[in-house]
Amino acid sequence: MTIQYIVLETVFLDAGGVLLFPNWTRVETALAGHGVHVTADELARAEPRARKQLDDQRTIGTTTDASRGWLFFDLILEHAGILRSQETADALTELHAYHQANNLWELVPDGVRPALTALRDRGLALVVVSNANGTLRTHMQRIGLSTHVDIVIDSCDEGVEKPDPRLFQIALERAGARPESTIHVGDLYQVDVVGARAAGLRAVLLDETGLHPDADCERVASLGELVERIKGGAFDQ
Repeated sequence: MTIQYIVLETVFLDAGGVLLFPNWTRVETALAGHGVHVTADELARAEPRARKQLDDQRTIGTTTDASRGWLFFDLILEHAGILRSQETADALTELHAYHQANNLWELVPDGVRPALTALRDRGLALVVVSNANGTLRTHMQRIGLSTHVDIVIDSCDEGVEKPDPRLFQIALERAGARPESTIHVGDLYQVDVVGARAAGLRAVLLDETGLHPDADCERVASLGELVERIKGGAFDQ
């Protein structure tokens, strides 16, 4: 009997929480403009805990990506010790308007571009598969990330969002990729891992602060670690 060895060919990547993060300085400035004082560093430290709280099956199953986005910011403020108020609501309304026009997720961590370059140097196709608001392609061009990936799939453009496996199927078809030789890297278990598995893909959870030690999937703390794991053949089978 011949055993087929499958080599990794394609990497799907979530955008927010993997490649992009909120511009915390802009958030700090917007809040300060309404009399709410919290630093960008405090917001960034609160974000992983807020994300873990949001990553709940009931919450994901009863909300949309758009509605979760602003719940997410409420949770970040809560974990940063800021009480919800009319002032925080006004600041978030201002930030929402900016996000709709430009996309607030404009912070690219230092390790992202080198990791994407390393993955492409290995001959891997890179596909962004993200729940977004229709501005993602233009936004990635604006911040200089579009040249580092091959395809960008924005859920708003496709009319379906993760964890619905149809978004992954659209991405597979557009990339000419096979599920058995594709992994998806995301930051939310109930969105990224559940959705990818439903589409027949292997899933990797980006867990930079180690808040998901019991997750029943592969975990990496950074894209740099992902690169090293791939170099070691961890995702070939």
